[in-house]
Amino acid sequence: MNRTDEKLAELNQPKPWSGINAYRTDPLIVDLSANLHRSLREEFDAIGRYVTSHEAQELARMANQSPPQLRTHGVRGERLDTVEFHPAWHALMRRSMSAGLHSSVWDGQTDAKGAEHKARAVRFFLTAQLECGHLCPLTMTNASVAALMASPRVQKEWAPKILSRKYDSSNRPAMQKTAVTLGMGMTEKQGGTDVRANVTAATRAGDGIYRLSGHKWFMSAPMSDGFVMLAQMPEGMGCFLVPRLLEDGTANGLQFQRLKDKIGNRSNASSEVEFTDAFGYLLGEPGGGIRTILEMVTLTRLDCALASAGIMRASMAEAVHHVRGRAVFGKKLIDQPIMTRVLADMALDVAAATALSFRLADAFDRARDSAADAAYARVMTPVVKYWVCKMAPPLIYEAMECIGGSGYIEERAIARHYREAPVNAIWEGSGNVMALDVLRVLARGKDLFAMVFAELERDLGPSGKKTIEVLRVAMALCEKDEGAARLLVEQMALAAAAAELYRLGAGKIADAFLETRLAGGWRYTYGVLDARFDARYVIDLLYPPAA
Repeated sequence: MNRTDEKLAELNQPKPWSGINAYRTDPLIVDLSANLHRSLREEFDAIGRYVTSHEAQELARMANQSPPQLRTHGVRGERLDTVEFHPAWHALMRRSMSAGLHSSVWDGQTDAKGAEHKARAVRFFLTAQLECGHLCPLTMTNASVAALMASPRVQKEWAPKILSRKYDSSNRPAMQKTAVTLGMGMTEKQGGTDVRANVTAATRAGDGIYRLSGHKWFMSAPMSDGFVMLAQMPEGMGCFLVPRLLEDGTANGLQFQRLKDKIGNRSNASSEVEFTDAFGYLLGEPGGGIRTILEMVTLTRLDCALASAGIMRASMAEAVHHVRGRAVFGKKLIDQPIMTRVLADMALDVAAATALSFRLADAFDRARDSAADAAYARVMTPVVKYWVCKMAPPLIYEAMECIGGSGYIEERAIARHYREAPVNAIWEGSGNVMALDVLRVLARGKDLFAMVFAELERDLGPSGKKTIEVLRVAMALCEKDEGAARLLVEQMALAAAAAELYRLGAGKIADAFLETRLAGGWRYTYGVLDARFDARYVIDLLYPPAA
C-alpha cells in the first residue's frame, strides 16, 4: 500500500476499484467459459486485466467527456459530413477490433469452433464493463454479416474487409481500407419502430443496384463505411447496403443533419441523416427487407443483453469493493446485515442475467444442428433482451446508493454505467416490441414454446411442473389479451434464469433466486431477502474477497 492509499485508509476511504482482473474475480464467468479452449481463456484473462486498468479507465473517461463532433461543411462551404472522435475512442476501437469483437463469430478460428458466439460473448461482456459506446459499431458490424449473407455477391466483396482486425479510421472508400465497420439505418421520423411506415424509396438502377432517397431518424456510428438500410420498393420493403463513400472517394449522397445529444452512450455518435440518390446494393429478395434485416437485429439483441449484464456486473463489483473497505457505525459496511441483504439480493439478479445471456449465446452456436436450441434462440431472444436490459437501470442505481454520495459523482465509472443503462432496453426493440415479438412467435409457432418449456421443466427439477403450468396459463391469457404480454415475458425470463442457474449447478444461488423471484411476493426494491438465505455466502461466492 502506497502513502496515498494509507492516508485514504485512515480517512475510511477504500482504494479505487482498479487493477482488478474482471475475468478471474468473476467465478460465474470463469465457470461458463471453463469448457472453452485454453488459448481463449488466456485471452479472457488478458481482457479482464485490461478493462479495470487505470489506462483503460482513462480512455473510457476521455472518450465520454469529449463526445464526437459533426463537421457538415468545410472552409469553402463544401459538404464534408464527417464526424470527429477523440483519440481515446480510436484507441478503444483499435483494441476491441484486434480482439475480434466485430468479426470473431465469422472468421473461422479453430480455437472457438462450435462456440463462436459464446467465446465472443465473454469478450463482449468483459469489454462492456469498461466502455459501451464504442461497442455499438462493433455490434452492428458483427451482426451485419447475417444480412450480407442474403446477397452472396455483396458478401464476397465486403466480408474480407469486415473480418480484418486492423482498425482503419481513415476517411477513404471502403475497398481501399484495411478494415471496415458497418452501421444500420431502420427508423424514420414518422414511424420509429413501425418500419413498415417508412417512406424512404429505392429506385432500380441496375442488376441488384438501387438509388435510395429519404432519411433516417436515428442512425448510430455515422462514420461507418456502409449502412444496412430499409427502403420501399415496388415489391415492398427492401434491405440495402449503402456505402458512405463512392469508389472515387466522393460522398454517396448522405448528408448528416445533426448528432443526437444523448443521455448516455456519449462516446458514440448517433445521427439524423438525409440522402438523395444514394447508391445501394440490394440484400436478399425484393420486398423481403424486413426478414433480411431481422437476421441482423437478432444478433444485436444478444449484444444488448450481454452489455447490460456486463455493466451490472461492473457496478456491483465496484459497490461490493466499496462496502468491504468502508466502516460505518463501528463495523465494515459489508458486515451490516441490511447492507448484506441488499447486495446479496442484487447479486442474484446479476448472476441470473449473466447466466441467461450466455445460455442464449450457446443456443445461437447450436441452433443449426439442434431443433431445441433453434427454438430457444427464436423464443428466448426477445425474452432475454427484455428482462436483462430492463433490470440494469434500477440495479445500477441501487449499487450507486450502496456506495453513497461518493457514488453520485462523474469521476466514478458507475456514473457512466448508469447513464448507459437505459439504452439497451430502448435500442433494437423496446420492451413492448419485445413482448409483441414473443406473441408473434406464439401465434405462428406454438410448438417452439413446447420445446423451450420442456427444457425449463427438466432443468428446474421439482419446481418445474408447477412453474410450467403457470407459464401455460399466462400463455393462454395472452392469446385472448395482448395487453398481458409483459406478464408472460417476465415469467418466462424468471423461469429460464432459474432453470439455467440450476443447470449450471449453482445450488444455493439458484434456490434463493427461485424462491424469491418465482415463489416470492411482489417486490419493489432490493434487500427484502429473509434470513433463510445466507446473504453473506451469496456475496462472497459471486464476488470473492481479494486474496
